[in-house]
Amino acid sequence: MRPPLHPTSLRLTSRWTALGVLATALLMTVLDGSIVTVAMPAIQADLGFTPTGLSWVVNAYLIAFGALLLLAGRLGDLLGRKRMFLAGTGVFTAASLLAGVAASPAVLIAARFLQGVGSAMASAVSLGILVTLFTEPRERAKAIAVFSFTGAAGASIGQVAGGLLTDALSWNWIFFINLPIGLAALLLALPALPADRPALPAGPRGGADALGALLVTSGLTTGIYTVVTLGEHGAASARTLTLGALALALLAGFLVRQATAAQPLMPLRILRSRAVAAANLVQMLMVAALFSFQILVALYLQKVLGYGAAETGLAMLPAAVVIGVVSLGLSARLIARFGERNVLLTGLALLTGVLGLLARVPVRASYAVDLLPVMLLAAGFGLALPALTGLAMSGAREADAGLASGLFNTTQQIGMALGVAVLSTLAAHRTAALTAAGRPAPEALTGGYHLAFAVGAGLLVAAFAVALVLLRRTPREPAARPRRAPVTV
Repeated sequence: MRPPLHPTSLRLTSRWTALGVLATALLMTVLDGSIVTVAMPAIQADLGFTPTGLSWVVNAYLIAFGALLLLAGRLGDLLGRKRMFLAGTGVFTAASLLAGVAASPAVLIAARFLQGVGSAMASAVSLGILVTLFTEPRERAKAIAVFSFTGAAGASIGQVAGGLLTDALSWNWIFFINLPIGLAALLLALPALPADRPALPAGPRGGADALGALLVTSGLTTGIYTVVTLGEHGAASARTLTLGALALALLAGFLVRQATAAQPLMPLRILRSRAVAAANLVQMLMVAALFSFQILVALYLQKVLGYGAAETGLAMLPAAVVIGVVSLGLSARLIARFGERNVLLTGLALLTGVLGLLARVPVRASYAVDLLPVMLLAAGFGLALPALTGLAMSGAREADAGLASGLFNTTQQIGMALGVAVLSTLAAHRTAALTAAGRPAPEALTGGYHLAFAVGAGLLVAAFAVALVLLRRTPREPAARPRRAPVTV
């Protein structure tokens, strides 16, 4: 066996190949999330889902994914991030096959839960691997930009692909498409990703906090379950309030445990970094707000303007293009010149403009006049996400890189779940009120979307304020300097 090498001693092409593997796995999981939404009507008709049961095709994935990210990230630090990435990609690919051949609602929901498990295992450590491979600030900014673009573009590509695959073949192929992508990622990952040692020398016996793992996983599971079922049971119902209180109690118990455990699952030192804590809070607000762009704009295009599934994906494609141009071509340079904070604030301002314009979109909109400017302003996401990612990983020690990656992904999923629950519920209630008042269906739907877009814009204003106040120009903390991690090649 060769002596351990630092990632910067690896050939440049090897590190960028590894980034390609990580981006491919991310693309697969993001595609899966957006591609399913387009095929939901076909799934319901073929497998006989009830309207309530159909929501669990999405909810089962969200619960498993969001609840396990933090635990998977820490286990990656303890057991090796490459091992966790390979295992997660394998589970996700196998679960995709099971979902594709599912002949009953129960099998499909179980497969979607397993997809969430696999996705959490792979996604939780991806950023941790990335930041240990790319330690030079300019290279790291470029790598994060590529990674961020993959996630943003995957959502738009998924909507187009979902419509095309469902119309041309069947809904089963939205899952089968993951098989060649997953197998390619596994085959490339074996030689491309460095064979890392556990980042925490104590190993699983010394570093695994079983009680902490139980508390955080059960707390996140209960919390996300409560949020995704808000529309079904109501925010003020006894059931929702009881489950919400239980989730908060479990998570509070987890924090107490982490403050007292000899080997905590999540050392609270990671939250002492202002950049890490603020970046995760900003991301939660931003992702919750942008749910209204990704999902509600698609519903507006289909239900109000009468677009088909493929037409809807194509209509939103300019957003993916400008996000790609900005994130890949500009964000790293702008971050190097103006700093992550300034680039983040600019991106949030542009995104606030997106939702502000959508809050006034007319019932009979012209795509070129009313919607294309919105798609172009979505370039703000290409600025905000790479800057946020860099800030969220900046305060993590090398031994905590997997944990920081898992935490960043966890707040993203919590923000998404909150956006789904809160904004869709507000839109539905407003639409129902307008319908009861005698407004035509297109006008009532548009009124509901207007409210959701306006609330989303408010969330972005809050995110801007948090970033402006908490991410003031201060010297980087010592922990922000990445430590060199030995790897074996």
